[in-house]
Amino acid sequence: MHIVIVGGGPAGLMAAEAALAGGARVDLYDAMASIGRKFLLAGKGGLNLTHSEPAETFLTRYGDRRDQVAPWLAEFGPDALRRWARGLGIDTCIGSSGRVFPTDMKAAPLLRAWLRRLRQSGVTLHMRHRWRGWDEQGALRFETPDGPLALQADAVILALGGGSWPQLGSDGAWVPLLAKRAVPIAPLQPANCGFDVGWSEHFRAKFAGHPVKTVGVVAKSPTGSVMRRMGEFVITETGVEGGVIYTVAPYLRDEIQATGRGTLRLDLAPDRELPRLIRDLSQPRGKKTMATHLQRRAHIEGVKSGLLRELVSKEDFTDPTRLAAAIKSLPLKLLAPRPLTEAISTAGGVGFDALDSRLMVRALPGLFCTGEMLDWEAPTGGYLLTACFAAGRVAGAGAVAWLTERASHAG
Repeated sequence: MHIVIVGGGPAGLMAAEAALAGGARVDLYDAMASIGRKFLLAGKGGLNLTHSEPAETFLTRYGDRRDQVAPWLAEFGPDALRRWARGLGIDTCIGSSGRVFPTDMKAAPLLRAWLRRLRQSGVTLHMRHRWRGWDEQGALRFETPDGPLALQADAVILALGGGSWPQLGSDGAWVPLLAKRAVPIAPLQPANCGFDVGWSEHFRAKFAGHPVKTVGVVAKSPTGSVMRRMGEFVITETGVEGGVIYTVAPYLRDEIQATGRGTLRLDLAPDRELPRLIRDLSQPRGKKTMATHLQRRAHIEGVKSGLLRELVSKEDFTDPTRLAAAIKSLPLKLLAPRPLTEAISTAGGVGFDALDSRLMVRALPGLFCTGEMLDWEAPTGGYLLTACFAAGRVAGAGAVAWLTERASHAG
């Protein structure tokens, strides 16, 4: 059995490994000059492979796609991923936040070891081969350095990523190719992204690039669901991004899409209850400036103080009760998510209703889709990568199982 895989990210490479283990001959094609470019970028600041939190908590990170992702992780979850890495000679460690990293924090050694094993096992890699759909005979079409190429395969696995970081290969060019074949696709949208706010020139000039730590955030979805998280984020020239913003991004993005504007509520003093804060701020400040009073009585200073000045009216600033309420629930109006090309990952993609449990397109037997090109999303923290690995494994094993069944029926 001959399986062709298009896309050389974690999902595509894991699909290749699973297909090979099932006895298939595997050819993998990628448009870029080298494999795993986005994977290497993800590891630039330390490769966060997965997370060590309990399985039930882990599953909540996939939101309303939890039920679809759960079977993947049952087959190849965080613990299995760590064992797999160890099999490549890559030991892992758990950081203080519970995130799991290679002990050397790097992506390149893992990728090199993985590619070496795949090649030695028989996977053939074809670089600079850009997939262009199908010809009239149903053969796969590629643009290559040597000209057009058409080829047939017993099964095809597409692992083409989403639409973020197009310069690294995930450009969403597959969307019209599958749409032409009537495959249902939810529009690609930014996930793990920043948001525009519309700061004043004074605030932007003074605080762009400053981290805001530690804060509580509250976001509400258009359906009324509420997400509360704790963490930090960064002020940017255009708005906010990073850390805790990414975890609540789906709610914020959907609220903006539904109403035209999103609201993120910030708790700038998560370690203090409101009554205590009111009591502390009501203390006489005498000749002290308001900045000194805030710092002394509420431990609010720097960028947090700047956010209050930016967002709270002068009248509320002089009223201890209203100021305390603002510190505990400061409404930050968001105008729009940053563009898809800036996002870390993508929401939207091939709909699960179009796929069977093996990730095969029901209407196009022999065509499998996997990884980030499917309609799910997850925050950073190892959740995105873990599910991409797991989905690739499902598709690779699924293609082998489908071909085996077809051969037995034919016999």
